[in-house]
Amino acid sequence: MSKPRTVHILVVDDEEDVLFIFKYQFKNWVQTNSAKLSFAKSGEEALELLEDVSGKDIILILSDINMPGINGLELVKKVRERYPKIITILISAYSKEKYRVLANEASAYDFFEKPVNFQKLKSTITNLFPQLEG
Repeated sequence: MSKPRTVHILVVDDEEDVLFIFKYQFKNWVQTNSAKLSFAKSGEEALELLEDVSGKDIILILSDINMPGINGLELVKKVRERYPKIITILISAYSKEKYRVLANEASAYDFFEKPVNFQKLKSTITNLFPQLEG
């Protein structure tokens, strides 16, 4: 099965400024139609989007861990159960090692600490989806 040309990325974070930063960091991918970005402000909203027709092609989720309601760890577990082909990367500003272990236990693909090293994150994503490099 070939990988899709456009990588649909869902960013999940309850802080509005974080969504703006991701939009800025990934603007080249979006402008070249290599990537499509969607945003959700909660785990619940993310799951709703995945169930909606507009979210059917999401293949990567970048989620904060600490959010009200369904947190990032719970989101990863639910995504694993319902959408096993979607890759999840968790992000947190708290206790690096504790959350790295929890992210691993939840079967997240990777864990990044805030402030996010976007060069490393983009490298991780392009390793998963080489079509983003073009």
